[in-house]
Amino acid sequence: MGLAVFHLDDLSGDQLTLGGSEGHHAAVVRRIAAGERVRLSDGRGAVAEGPVVSASKAGLVVAVESRTTVEPPAPRLVVVQAVPKGERAELAVEMLTEVGVDLVVPWNAERSQFRANPERTAKLLAKWRAWAFEASKQSRRAWFCEVAELASTAEVAELVRGAALAAVLHEEATTPLATLDVPAAGEVVIVVGPEGGIAPAELAAFGVDPVLLGDTVLRTSTAGVAAAAALLARSRWTVSAPR
Repeated sequence: MGLAVFHLDDLSGDQLTLGGSEGHHAAVVRRIAAGERVRLSDGRGAVAEGPVVSASKAGLVVAVESRTTVEPPAPRLVVVQAVPKGERAELAVEMLTEVGVDLVVPWNAERSQFRANPERTAKLLAKWRAWAFEASKQSRRAWFCEVAELASTAEVAELVRGAALAAVLHEEATTPLATLDVPAAGEVVIVVGPEGGIAPAELAAFGVDPVLLGDTVLRTSTAGVAAAAALLARSRWTVSAPR
């Protein structure tokens, strides 16, 4: 089993103190004790490893024995995820993070059942970001998955236009996702519609030919991770570089 990963913004110094909620979780919930090795990450590519020299309810003190700086993954993978209902949102965010997606963009699509107002939007973003944060640590990422602000269709269309590769998933498409050429750099954007499908006006706004994921229809909570895995298998996963 790999080392447990905890988040710490400042990794400078020969000894690092992991306090706050992260330190309490490590020492009290995970029961990390003196002598055990842990990995600390700032979520932006910097990683420090070493043994715990002391543990208390307040957190851990870690002696740094090694440091690593990981370059940002390329191509950068963005998944625009139409807001699912209920617990399917958590499933989608966790799996997208675990598979290696760099940015998840919640999309309030025409057929989404999410009705936005400032309070609901703030709660949604807080939940999605917490899920991505925890899943990033669980999957031992050097670069943590981020969650963008809730996007409109116009904002998604702008993302699509600026992408090195855009894959808008649609069950009636005729071009298979597997035939797309994945660029070595730039931004790859995957757009996943809601359970009711992407509306015709939304497809028109995106201005690209949609693609077919496969010969079965997946739920909105699983389609994104399947598409991301298919593209990663022909790009970043072909080289042995850390995420």
